[in-house]
Amino acid sequence: MFGNAGSSSSGGPPSTYFQRPSLPANTIIRFVPQQTAWVVERMGKFNRILPPGIAILIPFLDRIAYVKSLKEAAMEIPSQSAITADNVTLELDGVLYTRVFDAYKASYGVEDAEYAISQLAQTTMRSEIGRLTLDHVLRERAALNINITEAINEAAKDWGVVCLRYEIRDIHAPDGVVAAMHRQVTAERSKRAEILDSEGQRQSAINIAEGRKQSVILASEALKSEQINIASGDAEAILVRAQATAKGIDAVAQSMRDGQENARGAVSLSVAEKYVEAFGNLAKQGTAVVVPGNVGDIGGMIASAMAVYGKVSESQAQAQNSMVDGSQQLRSPNGTQEQGSKNQPGREKTDEVAKSVLQGFEETRRKR
Repeated sequence: MFGNAGSSSSGGPPSTYFQRPSLPANTIIRFVPQQTAWVVERMGKFNRILPPGIAILIPFLDRIAYVKSLKEAAMEIPSQSAITADNVTLELDGVLYTRVFDAYKASYGVEDAEYAISQLAQTTMRSEIGRLTLDHVLRERAALNINITEAINEAAKDWGVVCLRYEIRDIHAPDGVVAAMHRQVTAERSKRAEILDSEGQRQSAINIAEGRKQSVILASEALKSEQINIASGDAEAILVRAQATAKGIDAVAQSMRDGQENARGAVSLSVAEKYVEAFGNLAKQGTAVVVPGNVGDIGGMIASAMAVYGKVSESQAQAQNSMVDGSQQLRSPNGTQEQGSKNQPGREKTDEVAKSVLQGFEETRRKR
């Protein structure tokens, strides 16, 4: 008399809640399996839902009318055709995962829950596919699955069934569309490769130009530094030479002041030597040379040079004597006679130096 849902009389637990196995018989005492809801009718009217565990039924009055599994079940959605927004026909199939949350509504809210949910999933998928283009269908499958799940739950909430998730399993496009997609992918890859190649060449050209620019800038800065250093060196050299010349002139002037007439004679001799040396270098400077008429008279040349220096020395002596006489005129009335007597020894010294130089050259020429 005793039995349970797992016995051979009940045919075992159903694989899904959509299947209609043989219903358990009323044996007064029954054992309800876990995660299973038995709907009991008494005299053809809903009486109660048996919870898991032991249950006692009244013979002939109580009847187990529905057996609902409360487990999550998977239902296969058959392949169907759908047209996208850009008029591409696709073949799609999927899998729907559902669970009964209210055994009463699942038993009395719909006649055939399996057929109703299958049709609802197909129509909802067609509606969602028709809103999208082919590229969006392939790219947004996750969003498409969520939209289909929400639409099924909105319609099936009165059936006591909840849709947990919907997964599109396969999408089949026409062969021509698939070939076009392959060509598009190939063209896109080629485009990206060419863009990357051109970007690489562009970056390489930029790097080369930048390197040349930096090289030119560094070279110009080096040349600028070199020219600045050369100019600074030349300026320092000119300054040093000027200072040395000034010191030499000061030394000569000091010697002339200290040596008086003897120093002037030495200067006169140096002038004569430089005159002869400069005349000897005339032929070395060019092919055309202009010489004086008495080029054979060396003594005359020396005398001319000494005469020039004598004139210069006489002018300098007169200038110095005029300054001295100007200060002495107030003291002595015979200033003019004293000036003449002072200029006479300077002239005699200049003539003596000239005569000694000429005698030296004459002796040298006689020896040759």
